[in-house]
Amino acid sequence: MRFMVIVKATKDSEAGTMPSDEELRAMGEFNEELVNAGVLLAGEGLHPSSKGARVFFDGDQRSVVDGPFTETKELIAGFWLLELKSLEEAVEWVKRVPNPTGDQSQIEIRQVFSPEDFADASPEVLQQEEELRARAAAQREAQ
Repeated sequence: MRFMVIVKATKDSEAGTMPSDEELRAMGEFNEELVNAGVLLAGEGLHPSSKGARVFFDGDQRSVVDGPFTETKELIAGFWLLELKSLEEAVEWVKRVPNPTGDQSQIEIRQVFSPEDFADASPEVLQQEEELRARAAAQREAQ
């Protein structure tokens, strides 16, 4: 099972404050544990919402709102994508995430859908999804 571990934004991350060397070192050590355990698929930090945009949909209409966005507690500052056996295992990993500043924060864990979750979809839809995943993987390998 794949899990997205979502790191919520803080006032500092939204202000564009970069982590200290101590914070980067601690996070690097944790990331190394994830890699050594063979569970890390991806992981990145995100720029503040002031460098982002939101696209709103209403029928066939689209509108764009540039950041920054006001509700910091609802924003994402970074993520990990982990391959694990269960939600309980994901929780155990997240409990080990370093918090070197000691500030209050939160991390959300969400399971990622897998092809098996769409067993009721038509064979054509499933085939299309499988082909797209294979093409995307081939493109990544070619880069």
